[in-house]
Amino acid sequence: MVNDVVISPNPVDLYRRATSRAVGVATRVKPAQLADPTPCSAWSVQDLIDHLTGGTEYLLAALERREPAPRRATTAADFESGVASVLGGVAAAGALDRTCMSPLGFEWTIGQAVAGTFMDVLIHTVDLARATGQDERLDPELVDACIAMFLPEMPERGREAGIIGPAVPIEPDAAPQSRLLAAMGRTP
Repeated sequence: MVNDVVISPNPVDLYRRATSRAVGVATRVKPAQLADPTPCSAWSVQDLIDHLTGGTEYLLAALERREPAPRRATTAADFESGVASVLGGVAAAGALDRTCMSPLGFEWTIGQAVAGTFMDVLIHTVDLARATGQDERLDPELVDACIAMFLPEMPERGREAGIIGPAVPIEPDAAPQSRLLAAMGRTP
């Protein structure tokens, strides 16, 4: 169960490392690429950057015990600023133990929300890199942590909620990044 996931290693470290790479990819997006399609069928590159920035707003709203602000057009700088604010917020004593609602509608701790957002950022880094012709390789340690924490349960829950596409068939001995992407509905 996602809300029972053991979050080890530290979810803040996972989030910090994943967002560092994602911010780098977002920063290299050219203005002419913003309307380009992504592997997320209904999203353009701009929509994907907005979604990543929205993830920071979700966490900030949870930390501040308020509703997230409405979605708006954002930039890589907005994403980077949001990440910095989240990292500052989760450093406060007891912040990770507070609770909030997950995107799938159940209560979880902010620590679990940070871990879930780590997973979202990791997958969408590949989507953004693929859409803009950048290096799609992820840190193998982050991939392994994501697999250990979220497969196979989370993608199935996401499919039930309509936010993750069907799994892509793949060889059982495929590389970990390929297995993770396939489970999350992406062609490796």
